[in-house]
Amino acid sequence: MASGNYETLNVQDLDENIRLITLNRPEVANAINTQMAAELLDFFSNLILESPLPRCLVVTGAGQKAFCAGGDLKQRNSMSDDDWRAQHLLIERAILAMTDCPIPVLAAVNGIAFGGGLELILNMDFAYAADSARFALTETSLGIMPGAGGTQNLPRAVGMRRAKEIIFSAQAFSAQDALDWGIVNRLFAADRVLEETLTMARRIARNAPLSIRQAKKAIQLGAEMDRRTALYFEVEAYNHLVSTDDRREGVAAFSEKRPPRFQGK
Repeated sequence: MASGNYETLNVQDLDENIRLITLNRPEVANAINTQMAAELLDFFSNLILESPLPRCLVVTGAGQKAFCAGGDLKQRNSMSDDDWRAQHLLIERAILAMTDCPIPVLAAVNGIAFGGGLELILNMDFAYAADSARFALTETSLGIMPGAGGTQNLPRAVGMRRAKEIIFSAQAFSAQDALDWGIVNRLFAADRVLEETLTMARRIARNAPLSIRQAKKAIQLGAEMDRRTALYFEVEAYNHLVSTDDRREGVAAFSEKRPPRFQGK
């Protein structure tokens, strides 16, 4: 299991090489304090050192009410300006480590996702949500602004005009809105959302892991390139896979009408 014992995260290895990460501060709606930010950074920084890697990660929140309520304002209320900035830098580093994670990271949104909680979701590969979940970027109502990727990731998800409306108004919106706007992929009853997300994680985990990683890299890095450069990058990623054992296994399994046994090689 990726690094050590955490106090604010519950990390579990499940069947089919799935790893479940639960934000574990239910008494404060899983709000992000300095320790949680440090533990998220530690988890994602050390994950890439593992061999073999898990096939898929799923992130959810502890309890029935919240995925993550954002930053822990009670802790921040007692911080100096310098301490606040230092915590924010720590959160940014954790977010970047999550963004750079080579394997799929899925969100199972079981309740409210406000502020940094929504920004966590926007940094993941995709999200399933409870139909009762609520979302918001509330920072402008607190004298700050989204600072964990929200001003960059939200416009890419919903378009610039809608992102400005969400950020400027700081108004909460429904799970149905989040679905309609492309923030989450599917909605389920609250008591089903985690299991449905795990079902998708298992489906992903049965596919060739090197193919998933190369596809993720091509999608994410390609979005930052001009189209022609991105297409050449796609060709390089594809050609890398041609020489893998998993490519040979996938074609052989198809020809032999049996399930493939991918090894990540």
